[in-house]
Amino acid sequence: MHNHPSGDPTPSQADIRMTKTIVDIAKPLGITVHDHIIVGRNGHISLKGSGLM
Repeated sequence: MHNHPSGDPTPSQADIRMTKTIVDIAKPLGITVHDHIIVGRNGHISLKGSGLM
């Protein structure tokens, strides 16, 4: 989970790539990443709920 100071919670390509990297690194360690949530002034977005992970 993190915030976007701009207020727009839309995930950037960097957010999506970083999430995939973290998921790929965590998996062999037996760690499950359940979601990545971005909070902004105008609400929040779940990458899992948006089908981006």
